[in-house]
Amino acid sequence: MTTKAPTFTQPLQSVVALEGSAATFEAHISGFPVPEVSWYRDGQVLSAATLPGVQISFSDGRAKLVIPTVTEANSGRYTVQATNGSGQATSTAELLVTAGTAPPNFSQRLQSMTARQGSQVRLDVRVTGIPTPVVKFYRDGVEIQSSPDFQILQEGDLYSLIIAEAYPEDSGTYSVNATNNVGRATSTAELLIQGEEEAVPAKKTKTIVSTAQISQTRQARIEKVYFSKTTQVRLECG
Repeated sequence: MTTKAPTFTQPLQSVVALEGSAATFEAHISGFPVPEVSWYRDGQVLSAATLPGVQISFSDGRAKLVIPTVTEANSGRYTVQATNGSGQATSTAELLVTAGTAPPNFSQRLQSMTARQGSQVRLDVRVTGIPTPVVKFYRDGVEIQSSPDFQILQEGDLYSLIIAEAYPEDSGTYSVNATNNVGRATSTAELLIQGEEEAVPAKKTKTIVSTAQISQTRQARIEKVYFSKTTQVRLECG
């Protein structure tokens, strides 16, 4: 198998935690051979010896660091480093420990939009809250998992869903739920993707419930176009 340098398919996300609660950092890493993973806080190596009680694990491409009970002294910049024979990659995020609480609040809500087939679509929200809310994206009520087709990113309080190449079946009602132990907030908007040969989006006749099924649908479309063109060439040659 070809070697591959480490890459972060899901980088670390910054965390605001209530003093005395748990704080969790998690990143998804790919690479071959399987990378070795190290953690740092403000440039210093982290281990059970340097941070008593810390839980560090790496399994199935998921690197995780859990501090069961945080104090203000645990605030800082946390970095996970992945290394193998082909290269190295790092991801860094902030931990802020606070004594106050606040329910999730959207300072920027989802906006409805229309886009052409084949274009990239980006849906953004800004969410605040203490502790840091857990933010999830949904389409027609079904949670969207981060993947090459549907990438979910976080930068500070900005959360984004990026559809790399949109198709009419991606049309629907998109929502974002933000939850912490103080409350919950939701923002909803409509996305319409126009096909190449239609002035308005066709009425949706099915709901695709997973990114895997969406990928299968796109592959079927590509195969259909390919075989159609192949048949046409054969007829012209005949």
